Amino acid sequence: MSVSSSDSQKKFDEFFQSMESDIFANSDSVHKEEGPPVTESNFTFDFKPEELETHLNKYVVGQEHSIEVIATKVCTHFNRMKLEQSLPEDERVAGSIKSNILLIGPTGVGKTYIIKLIADKIGVPFVKADATKFSETGYVGGDVEDLVRELVHEADEDIAKAEYGIIYLDEVDKIASSSTGHSIDVSRSGVQRNLLKLMEEADVDLKTPHDLASQVEAAMEAQRTGHVKRKKINTKNILFICSGAFSGLKDIIKKRMNFQAIGFDSLDKEHHNYSESLILGETRTEDLLEYGFESEFIGRLPVTVVLNDVDEEVLYQILKNKYSTVVNGKKLDFRAYGIALSFTDGALRLLAKRAAAEHTGARGLLSVFEKVLIKYEKIMPSLHYTELLVNSEMVENPERKLKELLINDNIKGFRADFFAAHNIYLEFEDDALELIQKRANVEHKSFKAICEDLFHDYAYAIKLLKQEKFTITAAAVEDSAGYIERYIRENFKETHTQSESENQT
Repeated sequence: MSVSSSDSQKKFDEFFQSMESDIFANSDSVHKEEGPPVTESNFTFDFKPEELETHLNKYVVGQEHSIEVIATKVCTHFNRMKLEQSLPEDERVAGSIKSNILLIGPTGVGKTYIIKLIADKIGVPFVKADATKFSETGYVGGDVEDLVRELVHEADEDIAKAEYGIIYLDEVDKIASSSTGHSIDVSRSGVQRNLLKLMEEADVDLKTPHDLASQVEAAMEAQRTGHVKRKKINTKNILFICSGAFSGLKDIIKKRMNFQAIGFDSLDKEHHNYSESLILGETRTEDLLEYGFESEFIGRLPVTVVLNDVDEEVLYQILKNKYSTVVNGKKLDFRAYGIALSFTDGALRLLAKRAAAEHTGARGLLSVFEKVLIKYEKIMPSLHYTELLVNSEMVENPERKLKELLINDNIKGFRADFFAAHNIYLEFEDDALELIQKRANVEHKSFKAICEDLFHDYAYAIKLLKQEKFTITAAAVEDSAGYIERYIRENFKETHTQSESENQT
């Protein structure tokens, strides 16, 4: 008979609970301690909504209204906590609802990015997780309380600091119990119930109840010292922000609003790129309930923010922004090799157009940048370039442009070596360059190696003619020995006559 992982874990729990009970039963000196009380952190928060809004608008494009709401509610949350620290107990409001936030918007519109910017700016611990990894019991997948424990870890084990952190839960739409529209998923409802306890106020034991190692450690500590310390973290002041794409929610809203009857179809045709955001902006609690959330869960998320989808123009503005993480990040990649990377306006527009075609929001920008630049990033550190300008032609045909750069770099190398050895400057006609590159491809040699094979005797002949500059033509590539011989015959008499004339003078 097979035993499930859940049954096995329960047996472990029962075993160590009984072990701990035996220890306490057999020793009068053993007693439980709650550990040292956690005092309120010296938490300082000096931001006003407009200040945080300005900071976010530096980095995020096309989400001005959403940022206004998010910045305001985050600042109010932390400033209110700061105020409550100074209030006597009888002036504090009991049972008040936190400004937990629900973000609704398609992938790639900046939901995670905005919250991470906020956490970094205000300096609070930040934890992000996907709701899909949690289960009702915690034995399969993760336990929602693990989020709180992870917050303590991010706060360098400072419990008081962690109690003023931010927990960001993505893909929360996936735990809607009837998101398929066909049946109710009991386990998803269970995850919602477990989360709502944390989102209001709960004490979480830092030792994981279903962690075998933690239980063994606790039992051994009790046996060794006669004490069992239990550290807990309170979630009263932790800000919870949930987000999701909410596929299908738009249809629920349209049905409720009798969408077609009020003329939204024409709006949809005229403003196709923004219509989804407009519809989702009409979201009500009843829509989320029909989507599959329990009323208590939605009640813990009093602030709903709908983020705009991003179209080609918004993607272009993201790239044009001087704080663009995509452009500046790629510049740093090349700068690491001593190469200054820059972009023309036409290149940025074309990259934005390609990203929009991928329908993954701002995430598509990273994809198209890598497709265009990955080979340059690999090859150019081995070349002699210190600058790279990305223009429209390069975006359209990156392979051709890279081939040109390789040829030019090889020409530079061969020219430099030839000039250093013989004090003769070589020039190459375009047809000659193309023939040399073809031969290099066929013979699997470098451009420079082909040039050395073809023109190693040219220095003597050119010096014989007393020339300081020489042009390599297609004919020279096709028959290098014959070409230089003919060239000498045709030019030697003229050179010799000119030399005699100069001597007589």
